[in-house]
Amino acid sequence: MLSSVAVVTSIPSPGISSFPLGPFTIHFYALCILAGIVVAAIMTNRRLTARGGEPWVVIDISLLAVPLAIIGARIFHVLTHASFYFGEGKNIWAIFFIWEGGIAIFGALIGGAIGAWLGCRWTGIRFWSFADALAPGLLLAQAMGRFGNWFNQELFGLPTALPWGLQIDYPNPAWPAGLPEGTLFHPTFLYEVIWNSLGVLFLLWAGNRFRLQWGRLFGLYLAWYSAGRIVWESIRIDPSEVFFGLRTNVWAAIFGLVIGLTIFFVQRRRHPGLEPSPYERGREWSPEGAVHSQNIDDFVDVSPPPASVVSEGTATSAAT
Repeated sequence: MLSSVAVVTSIPSPGISSFPLGPFTIHFYALCILAGIVVAAIMTNRRLTARGGEPWVVIDISLLAVPLAIIGARIFHVLTHASFYFGEGKNIWAIFFIWEGGIAIFGALIGGAIGAWLGCRWTGIRFWSFADALAPGLLLAQAMGRFGNWFNQELFGLPTALPWGLQIDYPNPAWPAGLPEGTLFHPTFLYEVIWNSLGVLFLLWAGNRFRLQWGRLFGLYLAWYSAGRIVWESIRIDPSEVFFGLRTNVWAAIFGLVIGLTIFFVQRRRHPGLEPSPYERGREWSPEGAVHSQNIDDFVDVSPPPASVVSEGTATSAAT
């Protein structure tokens, strides 16, 4: 049993993870995810509109991005936990039972990026403009989603004697074999909530201070999130496939860090200036109508050349 001192200094876990609503069961994990999506959409809309985008064009993009993010999250989880679903005595159809849990943020990023790219092509929004507008809200949504793990009493870290150790009900399907009742664990959900929340403030500050566009703010987001995830994932004790001594999500976080830094520095070199518009060239939005094509003169400098150039050209023509 927990000592009185441990009870005072430790973090309790919620006693329930769902509640009935008529014939349905509402899971707090799902509510945390949905709340994060709503907050991210509101923040992204405000940021993209401030850049000149059509109000709530983010909804059109989300119609593709969100479903593909969920599909990608599930596929990534299944592939990195293959032993849960494939093999003797396993129910292969369980790969579709997403309501039983099992989604991976890195798979969501891949699927969501594909959906966002398609949505941006559909609406005429520059993909990188959307990604930069999304970055702070996405990180905040990830912070909110982690509270779902707290309600589910899952994905916690190694045993700890620190004052902020997390209480987990005993017995619990996720309880590590051999550990006595009353053991406290690292609250990895809380570590990630704090890290992501600090990241939101950092991204908002850096984006405004350095006018980060052309995908550089999204690259910074990816690097920030992945750097923290490398640490939290390394101390988690839930089952995971291991390659070359590292959990699959640690490898994914390493790749995420590298990709994020690559996006940041490559885009800084390719696009040192500011974006002319959040819309693709030849597409634009006006309050009077939807996205429409514009005259090429709106994007090409057709002003007359300086007088000196005209004089030189006239002299050359006369000489020939």
